[in-house]
Amino acid sequence: MNILERFSLRGKVIVVTGGTGILGKAFVKALAEAGAKVCIIGRSQEKADERVRLVQTLGGEAIAVVGDVMNEESMRNAKHQILAHWGTIDGLVNAAGGNIPGATIAPDQDVFDNKIGDTIKAIELNLYGTIIPTLIFGEVMAKKGVGSIINISSLAASRPITRVLGYTVAKHGVDGFTKWMAAELALRYSDKIRVNAIAPGVFLTEQNRTLLTNADGTYTDRAQKFVQGTPFSRLGDPSELEGTLVYLLSGASAFVTGETIFVDGGFNNWCGV
Repeated sequence: MNILERFSLRGKVIVVTGGTGILGKAFVKALAEAGAKVCIIGRSQEKADERVRLVQTLGGEAIAVVGDVMNEESMRNAKHQILAHWGTIDGLVNAAGGNIPGATIAPDQDVFDNKIGDTIKAIELNLYGTIIPTLIFGEVMAKKGVGSIINISSLAASRPITRVLGYTVAKHGVDGFTKWMAAELALRYSDKIRVNAIAPGVFLTEQNRTLLTNADGTYTDRAQKFVQGTPFSRLGDPSELEGTLVYLLSGASAFVTGETIFVDGGFNNWCGV
């Protein structure tokens, strides 16, 4: 098999939770272009159907499944639908997540003004919303001994980022879960089932738009600090995650597991001087 063939996902069935989101759209597009059959899971039928049409315009095959990553029964129902349609699952992208407005501390608030309930919800969404699908869809891959699972980490798991306590705690958990699951699946099942994570830099999405842009569309002071702390001196574009995603799902990364790959324009490795 030549190197180009190793990067191909042709015929592979890949599940994308949060496939209706901004980053999810980039992931779905990349998977279709790499030849995968894509299952888009989201809470909106309309948005999921829109993603299916995107895949079809690219000449690919996709199905939409409405589901809630926080609900075990919902994810089991999704698994049954996928298996009934395609008969197997070869990969999982845990793209569901994001921050919750009530879990973000405003500039004029004290740390202890933090809404504890919303902070817990942010932790649950990002951490449990990764663990639950992994345990349900991952079982299919484990039993056949082949598959790749991609979790979404964050800069917040390696560098303290102010104001987002729940999100920060959750992403630390995602990193730990990625390492733990990678070791367990390899030791118990096969050296052909892998678990890795992508840690995006700062990308402008619907979840962080109010933090990063003013009403007139200009960058907030917070966004300017991110740009100044990035050697590339800009925010990222979701399309810049696509290559790393395909690499980690494909045979090109056959000996890579338990890793978190940063796609951040150099933010994480720069001290600022």
